[in-house]
Amino acid sequence: MIYLMRHGADPSDRYGGWSMYGLTDKGREQVYNAIGDLCNKGITNIYSSDLARAKETAEIVASALALEIIYLPQFRESNNGALAGMLKTEAMEKYPGVYWNALDWTEAWPGGESPEQFFHRIRSAWYDFKKQVGKNNVLLVSHGGVMNIILCLENGISYTNKQTYFQIKDAEIVQINV
Repeated sequence: MIYLMRHGADPSDRYGGWSMYGLTDKGREQVYNAIGDLCNKGITNIYSSDLARAKETAEIVASALALEIIYLPQFRESNNGALAGMLKTEAMEKYPGVYWNALDWTEAWPGGESPEQFFHRIRSAWYDFKKQVGKNNVLLVSHGGVMNIILCLENGISYTNKQTYFQIKDAEIVQINV
C-alpha cells in the first residue's frame, strides 16, 4: 500500500512551486491532526519531496511514527522558476497572466518547467517509485500538483494542466493499492 500525503498549509499569499517556505501554524496543526490516520497502517518507510513544506510535514509524521525519511527531489511540485515563493500580488505585476492553467502544454514558467516537463518528470518518478517500494506499506509526502498527476495515472485519466481532476486538501492522505 502506498499512502500519499499532501503537505500542510503553507503561506497562501505566496506562490508555492519550488518555494522554500515552510508550513504555517495552521499547516502544522493540520499535519498533527492527520497523524492519527497513519497510525497502525504498518508504514515501514517515509519518503518525501525535499521542499521545505513537505520536509516539515514528513518530519512531524516521522517523529510520531519513529521512522527515518528518505528525500526524493523528483517528487517536488512544478518548478515555477522566478515565481517560486513570490508574493502573488508581486507576481501579478511582474508576470501578468502567467498562471499554471493558462500555460500551453510546452510553455514553461519563467525560469521553470512546462506542464509537459512536469508531467513526464512525475510519471517517470512514480513508475520507478512503485517498482522500488513493491508491496511495502509506505508514505510519500508531496504536493497537490504531484498527487493530481499520480491520481490521474492511477485512474487512467489523461492529465492536463487545464483542469484539476483531484482537489487534494492540505495534509490530506490518499491510499493507493499496489
